[in-house]
Amino acid sequence: MQPALSVILLTTLIGAGQGLFLALYAAELAGWGGTASPESHTVLALGAAVSVLLSGLGLLASFFHLGHPERAWRAAAMWRSSWLSREVIVLPLFMAATFAWGAAHALALPGTGWLGAAAAGLCVALFVSTGMVYASIRFLQEWASPLTLLNYGLLGCASGATLAAAMASLAAPSLVGAFVAAAVPLTLLGLVSRSASLLRNARLKPKSTLQSAIGIRHPKITQRAQGFMGGSYNTREFFHGRGAPLLRSVKWFFLAAAFVLPVAMMLAGPASSGWLIAAFATQFVGLMAERWFFFAQANHPQNLYYQAIS
Repeated sequence: MQPALSVILLTTLIGAGQGLFLALYAAELAGWGGTASPESHTVLALGAAVSVLLSGLGLLASFFHLGHPERAWRAAAMWRSSWLSREVIVLPLFMAATFAWGAAHALALPGTGWLGAAAAGLCVALFVSTGMVYASIRFLQEWASPLTLLNYGLLGCASGATLAAAMASLAAPSLVGAFVAAAVPLTLLGLVSRSASLLRNARLKPKSTLQSAIGIRHPKITQRAQGFMGGSYNTREFFHGRGAPLLRSVKWFFLAAAFVLPVAMMLAGPASSGWLIAAFATQFVGLMAERWFFFAQANHPQNLYYQAIS
């Protein structure tokens, strides 16, 4: 598939926003954020604002993927059968609930517990909806796996916890250790899960061949032309046009930048703002590369008809 920058930004930004909220809500459940601590209210409110900002930027980025942005509201019409429609509905609801939770902390109002629970439920629903947008596409074997859903959740939680640690190092040093203790295992679990999906995809065998696509069983069939002179929507949108060496380079880069280096940075300077900010920045760049690879690795069956170009 052709990776679209708008969708890469959408999934990485909202994933970090969701993970950040869950980390902050976990801190509240652990007893940090009580009404007797003005500092905790301020930090949780600020974190909620950053979570909403990241989710909003992701939502904004998604509009650049639409041919007619003015018709974006129609994306919610098929909520009974479409995971994309469900994602479109749940994302603004999650943003609204997170904003309400943060506002309650900013104003030191009661009721943050049930607001946080509602936002957490919507957060989980958003992770499921986003992952299932891709995992439910059965003819793309690289995506049609429970690992796709697991990876979206783990990578979002890992980047959000790393961001929470970086923010805490600037405003709430007492929480840095707890957030690092969550971010490191989440990142390592993400590495295990993503590696498992890479190993699975490397063993996949195509269900369709050029012979089955055109109904001819001859063992040697070569496409010499695609039937017209130039490219088309199919050749632009369903194949990235890059070679295998670049894909291998991107794979090793994101494994290092999204997982190995952030863990090393967090362990090297668990109380250092500079190390933690660098860890989040490195991880976010790595996750963007991971998401590019995720889309590029998916081999659309229609490419069987366009081998002369793709």
